[in-house]
Amino acid sequence: MTPEDLHKLGEDSVAMALTSLSAWTKNAQAIAVEVADFSQKSLAGSAAAWEKVMEAKSLDKAVEVQSQYLKSSYEDFVAQAAKMGGLCADLARDAYKPFQDVVTRTSATR
Repeated sequence: MTPEDLHKLGEDSVAMALTSLSAWTKNAQAIAVEVADFSQKSLAGSAAAWEKVMEAKSLDKAVEVQSQYLKSSYEDFVAQAAKMGGLCADLARDAYKPFQDVVTRTSATR
């Protein structure tokens, strides 16, 4: 391998690492925004449910409000978990993408 080849290999490696890091950062920011939004929504929903429970005129109404809140918060959580799973998969895929050709070439030469 010539010095020029080594230099090119080094440049390519740095470019792949920077591309991967950029993808990682972009996706991590999307995940952080999603977590913050979900937390804010969850807190607001909890406060609204608590207010409705406190305004309830009977125990039956309070239990009904609490049941509705629990059902909706569970559904929101399941939806959020699916969304977060997709975001994490995107992060892994995008961060791996710059290295995919190198791995494929290396595997093919074996």
